[in-house]
Amino acid sequence: MNEPRTNLCELSLNGPQATIMLKRVEAYNALNIELISEITTLLDWTSDHSQTKGGFLRVLHLCAEGRHFCAGADVNMMRDAGSKSEEENRRDSERLDGLFHRLWSHPCFTIGRVQGVALGGGAGLVACLDHVIAEPNTKIALSEVKLGILPAVIGPYVYRRLGSANFRRLSMLAGKIDSKEALRVGFIDQLVHSESSLATASVEVAEEILTSAPTAVSRVKDLTARLDNWDGTDEALRSWTLDLTSEMRGSVEGQEGLSAFLEKRDPSWKKH
Repeated sequence: MNEPRTNLCELSLNGPQATIMLKRVEAYNALNIELISEITTLLDWTSDHSQTKGGFLRVLHLCAEGRHFCAGADVNMMRDAGSKSEEENRRDSERLDGLFHRLWSHPCFTIGRVQGVALGGGAGLVACLDHVIAEPNTKIALSEVKLGILPAVIGPYVYRRLGSANFRRLSMLAGKIDSKEALRVGFIDQLVHSESSLATASVEVAEEILTSAPTAVSRVKDLTARLDNWDGTDEALRSWTLDLTSEMRGSVEGQEGLSAFLEKRDPSWKKH
């Protein structure tokens, strides 16, 4: 099993858990083309090795070395955008969206550990995670309009996490919100007492998710995406959910889970 080689981020494995750590510390982990490409490569590799695809991974942690989680787009990359054609800027945007979409739809349960700032694209990374843990000094901003641009590429992901009103308000204000406000509006899910508590808290969340059926956890993401994008009738939606429920009850995991419940024992997946 050959893990990808990277320079600006690092992949580490611990049983069914993987951790991607951003390591572009001198630039506050700002997203340049190289870092975007490397994170994307690691997301593809961990996805391909997830348990739902015949691999072994069930949990993916995303964290960053240094004072700040991610300061957004790299300043040089933003400067270069001014001299690029519309087609070149679109390709850059497609690369960034590919990163966000892979994180959003990753088959593993994703946990983020956030310290310092998460600005622009950094806020986009936060929005794509399943569970976000932050420390008291964390500040998040959808800062794009301060630069005369829009939070468009990160928009679908932040909108889903915050909802319409908070996405619109925070995108227009474009200022930094503190960790308590981020918790209140749903940008983060858990606030710990100090930066040193981030790793411990993420382990506790991972231990909880490992008690749930791996395929069922992954299928929740499919269910959510279908509900987000449903354009049929209410009757058709209800019918589809009945079919899905029947399918999952008859699946190997569904039968094992129900049997374990009735027999008052742990299901097989709790032993791994």
